[in-house]
Amino acid sequence: MAVMTGVIADDFTGATDIASFMAEQGWRVALLPGMPDMTQRWSDDADAIVISLKSRSLPADEAVRQSLQCYHWLKQQAGAKQIYFKYCSTFDSTPAGNIGPVSDALLEATGAPLIVHCPALPQNGRTVIHGHLFVNGVLLNESGMEKHPLNPMTDASLERLLAPQTPNATGVINLATVQAGVQAVTNALHQHQLAGNKHIIVDTLTEADLLTLADALQSYPLLAGGSGLGGALAAIAHPQHPLAQASGFATTIRAVILSGSCSSMTNRQVNAYKAQAASLPLDVARCMADDAGYIDEIALWALAHRHDAHAPLVYATQPPDVLRTIQQRYGEQAASQAVERTFAHLTIALRDAGINTFIVAGGETSGTVVEALQVKRLTTGKAITPGVPWVFAPEQQLALALKSGNFGQADFFFKAQEYAS
Repeated sequence: MAVMTGVIADDFTGATDIASFMAEQGWRVALLPGMPDMTQRWSDDADAIVISLKSRSLPADEAVRQSLQCYHWLKQQAGAKQIYFKYCSTFDSTPAGNIGPVSDALLEATGAPLIVHCPALPQNGRTVIHGHLFVNGVLLNESGMEKHPLNPMTDASLERLLAPQTPNATGVINLATVQAGVQAVTNALHQHQLAGNKHIIVDTLTEADLLTLADALQSYPLLAGGSGLGGALAAIAHPQHPLAQASGFATTIRAVILSGSCSSMTNRQVNAYKAQAASLPLDVARCMADDAGYIDEIALWALAHRHDAHAPLVYATQPPDVLRTIQQRYGEQAASQAVERTFAHLTIALRDAGINTFIVAGGETSGTVVEALQVKRLTTGKAITPGVPWVFAPEQQLALALKSGNFGQADFFFKAQEYAS
């Protein structure tokens, strides 16, 4: 069976995000955590293969190397007709970031005349107007993303954000053109190609706009952006394989919540949850010490609460002022690495003690957890909220909910457990 679209996602939550939107439209989606075996030929049935990397915060040259390896495997071993570079719907990327370099590398590898960028996800309030990204109607740089601890977004103009990342020219297809229909989009792409523009940003306000773009781009060799366009590509393909609703949960669910994101929404979710459930903040000083005894203490605490009405929460989530103090004291990278190392060791300890369900907040932390569990393939289940599905590792009998920091509402941790029950 031909693979229609091969997706290279720059983090784990982004991978489950686009896999969920595609699966909900009936595509058979294979979700592969981490780099595939470059020598292994793909032989399973799938409309789309989504590879989840952890490359968003890597140095650009390493992100390019990993992305190109995935591209070659998707083309040569899986026969993917279309390549989709999946990044965050809030375009998380500093001036030295990876979106431009990875896009340029894929442009050269595919030989495509240009790459279309569509980060919009109207279902979650992410829209693009006049080439500017909005979050729930607020400019990106005023939405709270300007306080992101790793990739602070201080500009909403996608052209200006891309400019320091690529030597190639950018252009915008405005909303009026998109809403004029497929032929208008096709004509605009041709004009940008004649003008020598390589990175084309498309305005998107509604789900109907996504369907128009998908219709115009369904045979295009190289696309980039959020999960909205991915779902629309599946929707217009009229697949014949509706998403199975069978649960992948173990008979007895033993869950824990791990929260590493410090986004505004995750802070709201953590505060709402710890008011009603057992919660334990990580001690960064002890994380820095890399003390095995500390891991044992946390694991024993979590296991003592495994029969509570609500799953125990272990969190590194902090408001911006507290986070700044921690970073100033220990160093931004050192603190982050120590926390993620702690989450990795804790994940292994909890799995070995019988925990089989992990609800995780934050792209970096989600990647840490999946890598620690050594999951090789995931199946996609029911969405808890748009962009956050339950995913399952059947061989290991594990269930995972991997949440991007900004996704979901304040009751997300409660809602996730309701969906698992």
